[in-house]
Amino acid sequence: MTIEFGKVLSVRETPIPGLIVLELPVHGDARGWFKENWQREKMTAAGIDLPDFAPVQNNISFNDAVGTTRGIHAEPWDKYVSVATGRIFGAWVDLREGDSFGAVFTTELDPSTAIFVPRGVGNSYQTLEPDTAYTYLVNDHWSPEATYTFLNLADETAAIAWPIPLDEVEISAKDKNHPRLADVVPMPPKKILVTGASGQLGRALREEFGTHPWIEYASRAELDLTSPDLATARRWRDYGAIINAAAYTNVDVAETPEGRDAAWAANVTAVAALARIASAEGITLVHVSSDYVFDGRKDLPYAESDPLTPLGVYGQSKAAGEAIVSVVARHYIVRTSWLVGDGDNFVRTMARMATRGADPRVVDDQFGRLTFASEVAAGIRRLLETRAPYGIHNLTGGGEPASWYDVAREVFRLTGHDPDRVTAISTDEYAAGAPGPVAPRPRNSVLRMAELGAPWQQHLVEYLRALTV
Repeated sequence: MTIEFGKVLSVRETPIPGLIVLELPVHGDARGWFKENWQREKMTAAGIDLPDFAPVQNNISFNDAVGTTRGIHAEPWDKYVSVATGRIFGAWVDLREGDSFGAVFTTELDPSTAIFVPRGVGNSYQTLEPDTAYTYLVNDHWSPEATYTFLNLADETAAIAWPIPLDEVEISAKDKNHPRLADVVPMPPKKILVTGASGQLGRALREEFGTHPWIEYASRAELDLTSPDLATARRWRDYGAIINAAAYTNVDVAETPEGRDAAWAANVTAVAALARIASAEGITLVHVSSDYVFDGRKDLPYAESDPLTPLGVYGQSKAAGEAIVSVVARHYIVRTSWLVGDGDNFVRTMARMATRGADPRVVDDQFGRLTFASEVAAGIRRLLETRAPYGIHNLTGGGEPASWYDVAREVFRLTGHDPDRVTAISTDEYAAGAPGPVAPRPRNSVLRMAELGAPWQQHLVEYLRALTV
């Protein structure tokens, strides 16, 4: 066996998304050779995107005869495969749902090469030298409950050019009987769990993501995030993302002793439990936060990097939740403001008052942009599908900021009522006339956005039209 010494650590892309070949530096002399088979720090520095692989098991396969051929198996975990001694021919076929289903890649592997095989990509190996051993790291423990996907080695569509014909090699009877590509049921993606599925954003997420076997929606009645049994409530290794749309949002009641307990339980304790699970299992955690993490005293729109300065209990609990989520390796904190969706909200209240002849008094010294739940749901999907950089992302409606008074007048006008029926008052006047506790609110709720979507007024027209229908 000839090994190429002195390679520079590098990576080769393949036609299969996520399947990459690594060229490994091997150092040798008359005594033999040495290599760093897996060195995360150096791989990350070289731009190899495997920093969160987090292997939990190391397996070794030994083949004493040339031509030993393993079937095309796609496992529900990622694998990092390298050769310890000898040489193999490898064939990989994408068996995941999606546009790349059926894509094929082949190459030879020796001790100076390795390959990263994503979950759902079928892999097969044919031994080219005697006494060959290859090793592979996996990021999940083997389980009899795991679901595999298989492909026949002789599939005509994949048309793999095996160096040694299949009728001349050792193959198990089971591998010979695997289905052709046309009969393969593609491996679905890892599951996505949406919490808070009965709320305004949860309903919008249902509409955005639809109904699939790999999407789960859970209300509090179906999954209590504060339960001590949460860690065993699901087989969490089967999940790729958790979208946490669950929250306590009664801002004023949060100022009462009972409300404080409820706000911290939902917005902090439950979030901490999800963060522990996401960190332990390598899950992407999407957490929805709020403009209330700021005090609103800034004159300019709030950027993702601005320090948190919450005023009331609700804002403090959301800020604490953000701090917890920020330590999860794979996280998106989605900050939004003035949410409007399918449920009780300011716009519905104003439309109802307009129709019933009530003349509201509305504050005119709090400014922001209406954000419709459908916009947030679509934005969350974009973050996940494009694998956007982890961190904080502001996501609100577009258009010029307005006050709640301006929004109320626009609702009256669009529903065919006189906007002058709305009276402007200050925040202090509103608080003085309220029958119960009133939480402090940010006067400036405008979040800075790199790209603004359609103006909130346009979405408001469509929302009110749907309400009327």
